[in-house]
Amino acid sequence: MIRRRVLGLLAAACLTACASAPAPAPEPDVAGITRLFLVRHGEKEAGSDPGLTPAGAARADALAARLRDAGVTEIWSTRTRRTEQTAAPTAAQTGLVLQTYDASTLPAFASWLLDTPGVKLVVGHSNTTDALAALLGADPGPAIDEAAEFDRLYVIDIDAGGIVRSRIERYGAPSKALPGASQ
Repeated sequence: MIRRRVLGLLAAACLTACASAPAPAPEPDVAGITRLFLVRHGEKEAGSDPGLTPAGAARADALAARLRDAGVTEIWSTRTRRTEQTAAPTAAQTGLVLQTYDASTLPAFASWLLDTPGVKLVVGHSNTTDALAALLGADPGPAIDEAAEFDRLYVIDIDAGGIVRSRIERYGAPSKALPGASQ
């Protein structure tokens, strides 16, 4: 983080020295900003490594539609059919390669996410998504209802100074009636 700040200050100093005429206010520097979208996989079939149900596939499409203009630069998923299938429409839409992470190493993955700027989608599970949000410094909210909650979308912004701002949104068809849920 310190190295990015020093490089940013040096770049600003160079631009200031080279400017010969007043310029309009610069756009905010988004290079040092991270936005993370965390979701649990969509509705799943039964079995040891189940795929998505038709409702889960529709939810995956709704996720891609929700993130269409978000500028996603990376897509991460665990190595399960249901998470990969949830991420697949967004990967197809953006042309990005789906990368995998090991949910058993969440603290290391969270640290890496915090240290690398970009706009990232991370697809996980009911027992890892809220835990990852907490490791990132976000408010995890109540525990995800493993049996019925598939529409939670964490939006986590981390500015160049390391300040974390987060909110929980809903996407796709409501997976169950939740107080205060919004689309």
